[in-house]
Amino acid sequence: MTKRLNSQIRHIFPEDVYCEKHLGLVQLFCADDQVLLCGQCFHSQEHQNHVVWGIQEAAGVYRKLFQEIVNRLKEKLEVAKSILADERERMVLIQGEEQDFKKMIESEYRIRFRLMVEEMNFRSLQQCVPNPNLRGERLNQLLTFATVLKGQSQETLQRLNDLGRENMSKLKESEIRLLGQICNLQKMTAKLEKKCGKYTLTVLQNARSSLKRSESLLLQCLECAQITDLSSCRVTGMSRMLQVLQRAVTLDPKTAHPSLILSEDLRSIYLGSAHQDVPGSPGQFVFGATVLGVEIFTSGRHYWEVDVEKAISWQLGVSEDPASRPGDLPTALGNKILLMGSLMGTTYTFWASPPLKRVALRAEQMYRIGVFLDWEYGQMSFYDVTNRSLIYNFSSLTFQGALRPIFSLCIPSGVTNSDSLSLCLPPAPSCDATVNPQPSSA
Repeated sequence: MTKRLNSQIRHIFPEDVYCEKHLGLVQLFCADDQVLLCGQCFHSQEHQNHVVWGIQEAAGVYRKLFQEIVNRLKEKLEVAKSILADERERMVLIQGEEQDFKKMIESEYRIRFRLMVEEMNFRSLQQCVPNPNLRGERLNQLLTFATVLKGQSQETLQRLNDLGRENMSKLKESEIRLLGQICNLQKMTAKLEKKCGKYTLTVLQNARSSLKRSESLLLQCLECAQITDLSSCRVTGMSRMLQVLQRAVTLDPKTAHPSLILSEDLRSIYLGSAHQDVPGSPGQFVFGATVLGVEIFTSGRHYWEVDVEKAISWQLGVSEDPASRPGDLPTALGNKILLMGSLMGTTYTFWASPPLKRVALRAEQMYRIGVFLDWEYGQMSFYDVTNRSLIYNFSSLTFQGALRPIFSLCIPSGVTNSDSLSLCLPPAPSCDATVNPQPSSA
């Protein structure tokens, strides 16, 4: 009967509820037991020493708590949505990185085979006494080498494929987890907002359990997937022909940026504390602390090494020869092939251009970078000489004219920077040297 009475009265006076036990008007709320109390309930032994509020006061307290939690839930919801967007972006990114890495691997092994053929050709030219069996032996060696390279290439590509699937699986699991968290956050936010807009008694109904469920959601970690970078799939080893092709490169002071100091032997560059007075020249670069090499490449294969140990941020590569475009200074895009390295903490991050993209490879301290240019085949590779591994390569390039080596340091913004680069001399020729670097004009 009491329940029926409560129901009937609640229909007429929504805020009025009567105690089912004592039939008194409920005006109090026990915070400990989370129940409504009438006057008699309040004076009973059962609620002695409990925290008891008036209904309006209790509703005000919980409305404030719920509103604070709603704000926190909304903040967390935005963070979750942001992480989800990042995860989906990473899915697209790693697919592109995997394809780039695949092209790099295939291109590098093609380069190695061509260099091996060239090495064998030069060895045959060194034979003082003609050997009628040499052609057959060379063919067998090439077939063996090609088989080995194919096996190495397939093994590296398989590792890349496996790692790509593993990373994608982690990202998809992360996406599903985040979607679930977003759904729960949205539901709880809507529930609490609705609760805050209802009558006083509705606010107090299941208030503690609503708080606990909300706090539980707020305590859940929002994490992005921990994926493995592609460093484990890098191509290791370097062709012996690169050392044979290595040449000494000299810096061209006429093209040096005013912030650069060049060594007397024109093999090292330093960032100066003040601008140098450098005479104007059509070849002088107007962006970054950049300088060109004297050498000009219009054909052939060329390789040089640069010591980057004392530089935090640098750029290496080739640029169109400014002299081939009279009256037109080089621009920031479209005329250079670059690898950019930047040391952040103890880890190197690499970028390649053009187009500007992050290289899916991280490394510890860099000491020496090798740069290889194959003009005819339109290929350019960058190597970590210390660890004898490929960092990045460009393939299917089309060179329109003369190219020159380019070296650049990052100009600091308002801070002192002692960065420097040094061009490495090729090793002294041994008695059994097989080939000299291909000529270039200077």
